[in-house]
Amino acid sequence: MKVVEFEALVDVLAERGAKARHITAVAGPPGSGKSTLADRLAEALNEREPGSAAVFPMDGYHFDDVVLNARGWRARKGAPHTFDVGGFAAMLSRLRADEEDEIAVPVFDRSIEIARNAARFIPRSVRHLIVEGNYLLLNEAPWTDLSFDTTVYLQVPIEELERRLSDRWQALTGETLREKMEDNDLPNARHVVEHSRPAEFVVRNF
Repeated sequence: MKVVEFEALVDVLAERGAKARHITAVAGPPGSGKSTLADRLAEALNEREPGSAAVFPMDGYHFDDVVLNARGWRARKGAPHTFDVGGFAAMLSRLRADEEDEIAVPVFDRSIEIARNAARFIPRSVRHLIVEGNYLLLNEAPWTDLSFDTTVYLQVPIEELERRLSDRWQALTGETLREKMEDNDLPNARHVVEHSRPAEFVVRNF
């Protein structure tokens, strides 16, 4: 693993995706800044070459609440077993093939905690595909079946993750906040920290 600064990472990705679609995984625990880093990478790459980069979030493959409630998993929404990993892997393969003019992908709407189907298009012109999600490097089946060209891990101290997650759920109070943090988000964060495979590049405290 190599610790890398943002601009150096942009340079690496620009070179690696210069001629063909290149898929980069941005992984890390909840609250580590994956979405922010992925968006900034795409923005920086698009500044160099407009339309060359796009973001594909893993969170679009959350199981719907109807499924989670039926299986008794609603309280653990966001844990590894609450994602359609097979569907996500199939979409990754389709995106890697890059044989269609554009491909519609789902996007998770945090305001309503539901994935919206076909909410974003990835056109064939995109060579830099930035995939972001908690479990992209999880060293457990079926996550180990996922394949990427470049892997990036966001390393943030657990104390800082706890602060950021508390800010995310500041509208919650009392037992509801405790359950969200102590019974779900923080266990998920620790699981990512303790069970992820090493990435090629590490970004610290983003």
